[in-house]
Amino acid sequence: MATIFLVDDSATMLLSLKQILGSAGFTIETAPDGQAAFERLKAGLKPNLIITDINMPRMNGLDFIKAARTLVRFIPILALTTESQASKRDEAKRNGATGWLVKPVDGNDLLKIVRQVMPGH
Repeated sequence: MATIFLVDDSATMLLSLKQILGSAGFTIETAPDGQAAFERLKAGLKPNLIITDINMPRMNGLDFIKAARTLVRFIPILALTTESQASKRDEAKRNGATGWLVKPVDGNDLLKIVRQVMPGH
């Protein structure tokens, strides 16, 4: 099954996402911030999808997306955040984000979007 890499500094959010996506049959990898996530990618992790928060310590999601794109060109990256500002969304797209979801996101809606950006999984 496909691997989804979750990047969020909230343990509660990671647990919730792991439950939703794991119960749908996805393999889940996690990181607590952008810096740790980038290190995992540099070490060879090749997920089918990355879902990242924007507001995190050490390396925020916008910087992580930009850095991740130097390593993974074609893997979809979704930003999942409480931010709803168009300027942040535009910056995320410029940095290489595939899509933008505003927290809280319904589990069924999340799965629908995940399947849209990862056809065949």
